[in-house]
Amino acid sequence: MTTSPETTQRSPAPPSGGRKKNSLTAGQLPRWTWIAVAIGALVLAAAATALLGGGTFSWTSWLILAAIFYVVGMYVTTFVVENRRRATDGIWRNLVWAAFILALIPLISVIWTVVANGLPTLIEHPSLLWTDMDGVTGSDDIATQNEGGPVQGGILHGLVGTLMITLMATIISVPIGLLASIYLVEYGKGGWFSRAIVFFVDVMTGIPSIVAGLFAFALMELVITTFIGDGPRELQMIKMGFTASVALSVLMIPVVVRSTEEMLRVVPNELREASYALGVRKWRTIFKVVLPTAVSGIASGVTLAIARVTGETAPILVTAGYASTTNWNPFDEWMTALPVYIYRQLVNPTGPAAPIPSAERAWAAALVLIVIVMLLNLLARIIAKAFAPKTSGR
Repeated sequence: MTTSPETTQRSPAPPSGGRKKNSLTAGQLPRWTWIAVAIGALVLAAAATALLGGGTFSWTSWLILAAIFYVVGMYVTTFVVENRRRATDGIWRNLVWAAFILALIPLISVIWTVVANGLPTLIEHPSLLWTDMDGVTGSDDIATQNEGGPVQGGILHGLVGTLMITLMATIISVPIGLLASIYLVEYGKGGWFSRAIVFFVDVMTGIPSIVAGLFAFALMELVITTFIGDGPRELQMIKMGFTASVALSVLMIPVVVRSTEEMLRVVPNELREASYALGVRKWRTIFKVVLPTAVSGIASGVTLAIARVTGETAPILVTAGYASTTNWNPFDEWMTALPVYIYRQLVNPTGPAAPIPSAERAWAAALVLIVIVMLLNLLARIIAKAFAPKTSGR
């Protein structure tokens, strides 16, 4: 069958120049628009800051006004060139970015302040890391401040105390939290007892840390007076590293329970059913199938729980007290952690007439504590990636 020339439709000839009138980029902003608007916003904000400040320039006002001018400028530009829908979408996107930047400002400010104040002290006096405050008096700090000598003392006892207290708290919290999560997911099945556990775990998540310290102090006082005695020596035993570990475990257990519970719930039920079909008992299925599958999330959750309690001050100050010497035994005598060390150096310096050396030690200890917490968070990510279930290359 042939087609007659009369019935054949011919496409209209393209306009002169060979380009279509409705190109794909028509009605769209160029990619460099945000740069131009940002430069204009910075210039206008600088002018407005100078005028409103009466000749004085404020960096904070300049940045705030620049952000406002940028958001408004992008909305107007997008509304004129494109349409109202894209302009509304753009303004909400810019507001989300602004909220993200505002959330980062305090974190960056804290890190910058601690590094700027603590790093010079650690570089000039690295002996802070392997000495403690034994024998350091106010006259030593006065001589250091007046003569410009090296800072006396160090943070070794705080490092050791943080290590021992956190280690004992981990030993207490991880088995309890892990077994509680296994019960909630594998055995509880939404019963009244499991609901009660979930309720109390939620309550424990929100209790103030000082309450955990008071609870641990009262618990150890009850145990010691009941089984050992109530003499001066026995009552002095209440304040020790182990009591602080009990207090931190009260704060750590809810985090472990919640993170482990969520990881166990994402394990596919098909894996459990396949194990049961092979005749494997329930407890063996849990320890050989369920836990290895969720070990990545469990390990990262435990590490984050450790990082969460490492910086606690109030419960350790109530339960472990403060000591100027290094104590490796958490079951005897007082013990110092880094947060308590920082607090004491700032609030009760060694030499009241020479607060500068104490402040320098406090900033150095704060930097070390932040580095420890950052390393723990990094370790959690490494553990999560290392123990994640391996997928096929297909």
